[in-house]
Amino acid sequence: MRGDPVTARLAGPVTRTWQADPYADALRTGRGPLYLRRRDGWLLPLEVERWCAAPDAADGTVLSRCAGPVLDIGCGPGRLVAALAGLGHKALGVDVTPEAVARTVRAGGSALCRSVFDPLPREGRWGTVLLIDGNIGIGGDPGALLRRTSELTAPGGSLLVEVAEADVDERVEVYVDDGNGGYGESFWWSRLGARALSVAAADAGWAPYGSWQAAGRHFVHLRR
Repeated sequence: MRGDPVTARLAGPVTRTWQADPYADALRTGRGPLYLRRRDGWLLPLEVERWCAAPDAADGTVLSRCAGPVLDIGCGPGRLVAALAGLGHKALGVDVTPEAVARTVRAGGSALCRSVFDPLPREGRWGTVLLIDGNIGIGGDPGALLRRTSELTAPGGSLLVEVAEADVDERVEVYVDDGNGGYGESFWWSRLGARALSVAAADAGWAPYGSWQAAGRHFVHLRR
């Protein structure tokens, strides 16, 4: 899909959560700090600098497992989409943040500014779908997200998911916080470890295919 026109329009109503100024500003500058803050004050640091850099060794373990056309859900600034395009894959990122889509395009990738739950190209024909950088949390309902990824993936295709290191299974209300008093609207988010993912994946029709660790990050490979 290199060279394809990029749609910068929103495909119907979407939450403004990830379009809030702290997140968009961090992507624009390529720097944090940025956090997900829970109502009780708990903070999850977001690795903006890593997302805006070139793929690292851990990302390479994901890229090497991609086969066929690849859909990156919540692609952010597009480091994986651009790398996949450079490797000769047909690759598309989707993200609800216009600045993320713009950065993906500038990096040499293709992206659409829309939600994973909106109509998408090649539904049911993606060879590999990615939920990296905690994106299993999108929407705060892993079951719904896993069922949607099954609709998008070709029979026998793969879903590569980055999971939490801890054995956690939580759905929480959070907001983006820049650590300096700026914050976005609240929204629901999920965090899953490998065990919780395996349960939710089985209920959504996914089969385990393997797992691995790299540079302190944890990943699970599922097959449709």
